[in-house]
Amino acid sequence: MFTVDERDRVRQRLLGLAGNDRDVVAAAITGSYVADGGDEWSDIDLAFGIRGELAPALERWTKVLDRDFAAIHNWDLPWGSTIYRVFLLPDWLQVDIAFTPEADFGPRGPNWRTVFGETVEVVTTPPTPRDELIGFAWVYARHAQACIERRKPWQAEWAISGIRDNVIALACLRLGYITRYAKGAELLPQEILESLEPTLVRSLDEQEQRRALAAAATALAAELERTAPALGAKIGPMLAEFEV
Repeated sequence: MFTVDERDRVRQRLLGLAGNDRDVVAAAITGSYVADGGDEWSDIDLAFGIRGELAPALERWTKVLDRDFAAIHNWDLPWGSTIYRVFLLPDWLQVDIAFTPEADFGPRGPNWRTVFGETVEVVTTPPTPRDELIGFAWVYARHAQACIERRKPWQAEWAISGIRDNVIALACLRLGYITRYAKGAELLPQEILESLEPTLVRSLDEQEQRRALAAAATALAAELERTAPALGAKIGPMLAEFEV
């Protein structure tokens, strides 16, 4: 694994290169490093404001990461006008660079520290809507049941886990915690977390999957009572059909 000193040196070197790039008109440090300094496992999160088209900058910086930092792999995550290019460096060091047109370059949340250049005011990205989380949860519930009946245990496990993931997100949304990537999960009340432990699928055995599905359905019904009681009153009896 990389060391903290190695990670910090890479971050500073990247920012130095950005300052000398004529098309990088602004740069910022983002992520957990800004929030609390991160820890020994944190990755590098940077944001660049780009003059002109993003494609030439993406190509040029990918060559830089490949040549000067021995990047092993990269992939893209588009978000609005921004493209996040995610790099894997040796020793499991991850570097996320957000390439954004200069007209849209600005903080979308509190974890932002401008290093140089100008920013604009941008609309903060809202959390996933409640009804979307609820919708995915019940879709996963009925899909899990169908997969068990179809003797597709791997799909069933995936769907049961999806119910749990959306219950966690619903609870986080209700309590004002971050919903994405289960970042607010550790802040949830202990009774909620304990109720979710039985939803973990311990094997691909059919009866075990039916048990886990029933536990996930019970957890979803309980969260609906807290989050959307009127809807929970309608869906709750249907979720009870999954009991073993």
